[in-house]
This record gives sequence, structure tokens and C-alpha cells, in this order.
Amino acid sequence: MNATLPTAEALRSTLAGLLDGLPPKQAAQAVDRLIANYRGTTPTDAPVLRDRSDVAAYAAYRMPATFEAVRSALAALREAAPDWAPATHTDIGGGTGAASWAVAGAWEGPRTTVLDWAEPALALGRELAGLSGVPALRAAEWRRARIGADLALAPTDLITVSYVLKELTADVRTALVDTAAAAAQAVVVVEPGTPDGYARIIEARDRLIAAGLSVAAPCPHGEACPIEPGTDWCHFSARVSRSSLHRQVKGGSLPYEDEKFSYVVATRFAVQPVGARVTRKPQIRKGQVLLDLCTRDEALRRATVTKRHGELYRAARDVAWGDEWPPGGNA
Repeated sequence: MNATLPTAEALRSTLAGLLDGLPPKQAAQAVDRLIANYRGTTPTDAPVLRDRSDVAAYAAYRMPATFEAVRSALAALREAAPDWAPATHTDIGGGTGAASWAVAGAWEGPRTTVLDWAEPALALGRELAGLSGVPALRAAEWRRARIGADLALAPTDLITVSYVLKELTADVRTALVDTAAAAAQAVVVVEPGTPDGYARIIEARDRLIAAGLSVAAPCPHGEACPIEPGTDWCHFSARVSRSSLHRQVKGGSLPYEDEKFSYVVATRFAVQPVGARVTRKPQIRKGQVLLDLCTRDEALRRATVTKRHGELYRAARDVAWGDEWPPGGNA
């Protein structure tokens, strides 16, 4: 990857430099309220991020995790469409720009427009982009817009909607997804990896398919999700390295955390979905690896890969949750 493209380390360094003077007590109070909104019921008549302290705490608390989750979803899109690259990108509800950082790291040069209704978030996002040293981020447009049913979107190649649907009422969610589907060639929606987050992703997935888009990831197919409602949920995990600021704001001691997320990627152009995807953390046992898979033809199944499978066994020991199986080929 080009050295000028943003990485997780570059994002952490930029955050640390800008937020170095953030008072820990003030940050902790803002984080507590943000966590309550993230896990509970968020009012939909006002922005969640109200002022500079909220936005700074959010950036330290959530931006690295959002970046990694969106980056994982974009990697799946690139895997399904390796020859496609967006020239334009709209980040709906983009806040401080975590998804835009991920897009700028996946492709060089997309023209990004970030839409959010919280001016303090846009202001901080603009600052972070200016400090990034990445031309595409520094050239991004940060525009205040109410994320509602009447949101008007110009045609664009790629739309990202990350950790936004939870803040909206059901009718607004439906309208927003339909509007995104009509405006974009590719739509990436990311939500928390919880049962209700997965339910919102399935709802969005159904709307995108109804609008004529094809599922590119994570599903190997565009049929109904084989998970019986209420019994389980599809989600994935991204490892997030914590900076000292991140650990201070979140009150943790570990140098990392695992962000659980659900997502869907849908496109108007031809893609090649994986033959099967690993839907749980692989279980490595003595002489065998157990893989839970969603497959193109068999829906959900468990594969047992043993030493007698040779190269496939060695690959299974290295495969990660969310990866294609088998690597580089159809299941």
C-alpha cells in the first residue's frame, strides 16, 4: 500500500496529537453518556454528539473501532470486485470521518463528501483530515445535513453508512437505505455486532436487494439469510489496537480490544462473492480445525479440516473469522 494512504497507526497518531489536552475526567463523563447511547435507546430528534467535548471523547472512544470495522467491510468489497475503484464517495452520518479514513486507505484518490448533522463532529473531522497528510482526506468536503427521510443525495460511486441506523426511527432507516441504493453504485452498511444491529443489517440488506443491488459481502449469496430469526445473529470481529489515550478514555488496561460488527455490502455492478465465509472464530483442536461456514449452496454448515487434508489443514490453522474459505477458491 502507498505510504501516503491512512493506516490504523496513522489515525491513532493523529488522534493522540489533536486530543492530547483532553481532560480525562471530562472525557470519561462524555464517554459514559456515549456508551449509554450506543447500548441503549438514542433520541432521534437531536445529534448524539452535542459539543466539542462530546466529539473529542467520541473520536478517542469510537473512531479507531469504527475505522477497523469499516476497513474490514471494504476489504470484503475489494475481494469481491478487485478491479473496481470508486472515484466518488459519500459518507452518510460520517461524524469525525472514521469511514472516510478507511475508504482513503482502501483506494487512492476518491473524492469524499461527509454528511452529518452535528457541526462539532464535522469541525473535528475536518481538523483530523487536515492533519492526516493524505490528499484525499484533506480535500474532502464536510457538509452539515440532517440525516433524515428527506436527505437528498447526488449520484456517487460509493456510499458508507456506519453506526448510523441505530440512531434513526424505522421509517427513516427505510427511507435512508432506499435513497442510498438509488444514488450509489456500491453501498456499505455497518452496525454493531449485536442481535439488534444484525436485525438492522438484514433489514437494510432486504431493501438493497429490492432496489436491484446484488449482495457482494459478507454473504456468498443473495437469498434469504439462513439464520432463523431469534436463534443467532451474523457478526464479525476486528482487532483494534489501543493507544495510551484510547486506554485512558475507555478505562482499560489491555493494548487491544475486539470490535464486534455486522455489515452488508451491495453493488450495482458484477461481483464475485466468496464461495463460503467463516462466520465464527475457528476452533483449533488437536489435529483438526472446526470451521462454521455460510456457503453459497449449503447455507450454514460446519467443516472439519484435519491433518489428512494437507495444505488445506495448514490454511485452516491460519484462517480468521470473516475470511473466505477455502482461501482463494470456492467452497
